[in-house]
Amino acid sequence: MLIRNAREVNFFYGSRTQIRTIPDAEERILGDLRWAGLQWDEEVGGPYGPYKQSERTEIYQKHADLLIKTGNAYRCFCSAERLNELAKLKSKLGLPTDYDRTCSNIPEGESGDRAARGDSYVVRLKVPTKYPQLEDLVYGVVGGKGKYGGTLAKNGELAYEDPILLKSDGLPTYHLANVVDDHHMKITHVVRATEWLSSTPKHLFMYEAFGWQPPAFAHVGLLQDRNGQKLSKRNFDLDISTFRQDLGIFPETIVNYVALLGWSHNKAKDVMALDQLVENFDLKFTKGNTIVTSEKLWFLQKAHAKLRADEGGEKFEELVDRVCLFAHDDLVEIGRNNLKNGHSLRDYISAILKADSVNFTTPEDFWKRNSYFFAPIIIDQYPIRYSNGKMVHSVPVYDLVQCARQFENIPLQIWNSSAIKGKILEMAATSSGTSGLESMECGKDKESTSIKRTQKEWSKAFHHYLRWAIAEGKEGPSIGQVMEILGRDISLKRLKEAAALAGHGVVSQGVDATHS
Repeated sequence: MLIRNAREVNFFYGSRTQIRTIPDAEERILGDLRWAGLQWDEEVGGPYGPYKQSERTEIYQKHADLLIKTGNAYRCFCSAERLNELAKLKSKLGLPTDYDRTCSNIPEGESGDRAARGDSYVVRLKVPTKYPQLEDLVYGVVGGKGKYGGTLAKNGELAYEDPILLKSDGLPTYHLANVVDDHHMKITHVVRATEWLSSTPKHLFMYEAFGWQPPAFAHVGLLQDRNGQKLSKRNFDLDISTFRQDLGIFPETIVNYVALLGWSHNKAKDVMALDQLVENFDLKFTKGNTIVTSEKLWFLQKAHAKLRADEGGEKFEELVDRVCLFAHDDLVEIGRNNLKNGHSLRDYISAILKADSVNFTTPEDFWKRNSYFFAPIIIDQYPIRYSNGKMVHSVPVYDLVQCARQFENIPLQIWNSSAIKGKILEMAATSSGTSGLESMECGKDKESTSIKRTQKEWSKAFHHYLRWAIAEGKEGPSIGQVMEILGRDISLKRLKEAAALAGHGVVSQGVDATHS
């Protein structure tokens, strides 16, 4: 099966005309496809070349002449001025503005002589009264027994729409080029946007006129923004270099993201590597247009970051390198603060990435999110109440401060997230009973439930306190992982400084704030 799908290329680069006007566009497109891990069957030197339309002009002209000879096309010598006046007149009369086929009546000999003399002309397809029936792989049978080859006027007459196949400069339009190219390159399936659905009957007629077997067609919805407008470079930055270089999106993320646009699958999850996408792919596209949003892109970026961290290897090392490169400007400050727990910057960043890969989006976001790993933290008095005045928790701050001191009992040799988590569980079992939250309920079952509820609330309060004291209250890896990565000395130092602030808060806030 050979599939031609211009959707992904157009998603990033725009129309064919735009591509021709961008310097080095071909090299950039091929480079981006290789970066994304996408391979193609042929390039320069393949059996179906040449592969640039500008180098295939002779082929298109030859096939246009063949259509003229069989009576399925004709040369049109009408000037642009005449065509404009004709369209204005027919519009005033309430008639379809299609071409009136004036030049279709010119004898072939006269038409050939005028062309030989150098008269300017275009080649138009002479469409049939009814087109061949179209059976689309997504939309099914379209147009019943065949779409009319023109537009019905109010008086019931049929105005034929004879599209231009070859322009006056000898270059083809899409109508001719796609049919000729796909046949000679042995394309079996064409996947393209629904905006071409109305033109496909013309293409089927051309296949029939040439005596060729047409490929299977699957028309998929347009890509739109949130306002329902067709996606374009004017309203959405779609150049792949933005994703690749500026945002640092992984190639597997962008391939996964684009493959899911409008595609319906029955798998349990959307996160797939390229080989999984190939294995699971089918032509079950959803009908209708697709709204393109960034939320799915960032979800997939986080998922693939976690896969990189879990699997390790070259892709994870590349991610570490990328973050280190972003951190280059801050190396002096990081060295001055000496917060790397005795490790190299690369190993330190690697440990953080493994702990927090599930939240990774871009190197810049990683740096902001995990800033407390690289610089001294700045905390104010412990926040006993939320901004709306509600208590953060009911556990006395004094108890939390005292419990936090027990981390000093963990020796350096076993200072790791498992030991820290174990110490927290131990304190939850022994300290929660002194927190003033004892239940007055009776009965063993109720008592057990009450104890669990008490321990859960104490644990929640203690984690809240630790995250404030260790990480400025910011989100990130589990507090045990944070304390392991920071190391014993830095963690205990921050807890000591936090205890002083929490103690000051207790005095200044009064008894109610401490023991409520």
